[in-house]
Amino acid sequence: MAMGQKGEADVLLVHSPAAVKKFVAEGYGINRRIIMHNDFIIVGPAEDPAKIKGMRSASESFKKVAAEKALFMSRGDNSGTHSKEKAIWKAAGINPEGEKWYQQTGLGMGQTLNVTAEKKGCTLADRGTYLALKKNLGLDILVEGDAILLNVYHVIEVNPVKWPKVNAAGAKAFADFMVSKETQGIIKTFGVNKFGSPLFFPDAGKKEEEMGK
Repeated sequence: MAMGQKGEADVLLVHSPAAVKKFVAEGYGINRRIIMHNDFIIVGPAEDPAKIKGMRSASESFKKVAAEKALFMSRGDNSGTHSKEKAIWKAAGINPEGEKWYQQTGLGMGQTLNVTAEKKGCTLADRGTYLALKKNLGLDILVEGDAILLNVYHVIEVNPVKWPKVNAAGAKAFADFMVSKETQGIIKTFGVNKFGSPLFFPDAGKKEEEMGK
């Protein structure tokens, strides 16, 4: 999104709805459209040092992590996942920055999961990346299903009025492709054969309030 603000990208596929709305409101992007969703999960080792397995509230589970001083690995990279994690800490009323048990990797999701597995900590992950890497991780899903964990993806074209050099036609073509019936059909079944469930759920044409239903 930082690249989009500088006019260094033509189109964005992103999953941080609050940041997306701000991006469009400030005039950097146009034609915000919902593409799909999956959800976030809190994963950790089977022995569950934080004692959070089966909890229904993500914020309450984060409170427990802090209380137990259980190792928590954060991406720390200002990604959509990191933004979601910070929102959950805020909902929990906790600022983990600077705590010894709170470590930031500065890495992407896959690498952060690997570090989490290696250090036997817990982390917030999107379900799709976790499912794709699960067999080599040795991490279990500890917390899932809370409404705050919904992970919504939008496509946005970078505003050609603000950045005349962007490839506006190419951006629109890509965005149209992502919401097309054929692409949405592929999203609906992608991952089923390999993982037993789709990695994402198609949502083109839905309204915000219909998400996750």
